[in-house]
Amino acid sequence: MRKLTLAAALMMAATTFAQETKQTPWFSNIKLSGYGLVEYQYSGQQGNKSNTFDLRLVRVSLDGRLKGDFYWKAQMQINGNTTNNGTSPRLVDLFAEWQKYPFLRVKAGQFKLPFTFENPMHPIDQGFMSYSQNVSCLSGFSDRSGQQSSNGRDIGIQLQGDFLNVGKGRPLFHYQAGVFNGQGINRKDVDQQKTVAGGVWVMPVEGMRIGVFGLEGSYARKWSYTDEAGQKHSVTKSLPQHRYAVSAEYVTKSDWTFRSEYIHSTGEGFKTSDNEKNADLTLNGYGSKADGLYALAIAPIKKKKAHVKARYNMYRRNGEWDKSKTMYEIGADYKFSKNIGVTAEYVFVNDRTLNKHNYNMADVQLQFRF
Repeated sequence: MRKLTLAAALMMAATTFAQETKQTPWFSNIKLSGYGLVEYQYSGQQGNKSNTFDLRLVRVSLDGRLKGDFYWKAQMQINGNTTNNGTSPRLVDLFAEWQKYPFLRVKAGQFKLPFTFENPMHPIDQGFMSYSQNVSCLSGFSDRSGQQSSNGRDIGIQLQGDFLNVGKGRPLFHYQAGVFNGQGINRKDVDQQKTVAGGVWVMPVEGMRIGVFGLEGSYARKWSYTDEAGQKHSVTKSLPQHRYAVSAEYVTKSDWTFRSEYIHSTGEGFKTSDNEKNADLTLNGYGSKADGLYALAIAPIKKKKAHVKARYNMYRRNGEWDKSKTMYEIGADYKFSKNIGVTAEYVFVNDRTLNKHNYNMADVQLQFRF
C-alpha cells in the first residue's frame, strides 16, 4: 500500500510539474507521457493452464531538456502486486544524457543496458506479445542469473555516438559502451565488481543495422546470518557473466521489418529470483552455458496501420537441445489511431523441459499511449 501511495503521489507531482513549469533557460520541452498494455492470454500447458485478463504494463514518464544540451527522463511502472522489487510499482528509468555532440553522448543514471537491438526498444514497438526469450533471459528482464526483474536496465554510466554521416545525414557507424553495477534496477553493487556492456553496428544502407554486442561482469548476492554462538557472519557469492550477441535488422521504407539476434551466455545463475529480505545462494543447476535465437518478419497490410507477422523464438537454458523452449508465433496488429492499437497472436510451444512438450497459447493486447 505504501508503494502504491508513493506511485500515486509521484504521478500527481509529475502532472503538476509538467503543467506549471514554463520554458526557462534551465528547463524546456517538459512532457508528461505514458502507455498501457491490457492483455488477455490463454495457455494450454498441461498442469498449468491459464485463461486470464491482465494489466501487463502501465507506465508514466516525465522528460525534457535541461540547459539545452541535456536530455533527462524519469519513468515509473505503476502496476504490480507489491510483493517484491521485481514486480511491485517501481522506478524503472532515471537518467540524464549530455547530447551536445552526435559523436559523443554521455548518459548517467538508471536506464536500458546497451546490449542487443531489441532490449532498448519500446514494449509496443518491438512488435510481438513480449520480448524474445533470449533477450528476456540474457539481457536483464527475467534474467538467467537470478536478479530481480529489471526490464533490461541497470545503474551506471554510458558513452555513445555516431560517426561518418552519409546520404541525408544517416550515420554509417554507431558505438555504445557503459559501466554498470550488474545488480539490476534500484540496487547498489554487492561484490564491487562492475559490469561492462556495449556494442557497435554499421548501417550500410538506409534502414539496415548489423551489429555485435558484449557483456562482461558478475551478479552477486550477500547472505547475512547469526550462528549458534551469537556471532554475525556475512557471505557474498559472485557469479561471473560473459555474454555476446550478433544482431541484424532491416526496416524498409514500405514498412517491412526483418530482425534476428543470437545471444550466447557463459555463467551460472541462482535458483530463485532475487529477494533482498531472504538471500538464497543456491544455484539453479542449469550449468554455465545458455543461448538463444529469434528471427522475425513483420509485413504491412496497410502501411503504418495494419500488419501480419511471424517469429521463430528459441531459448536453451543449458545450451543443449534437451532443455530448449521454442515458440512459433504468428499474429496481426491494427492501429485505430496513432496512440491506440490492438494485437493478436497464436503461439505453438515446444518446451523440452516439460513432460508433455507441446501446447498452444493465444494472446490479445490493447495497447495505448498518452
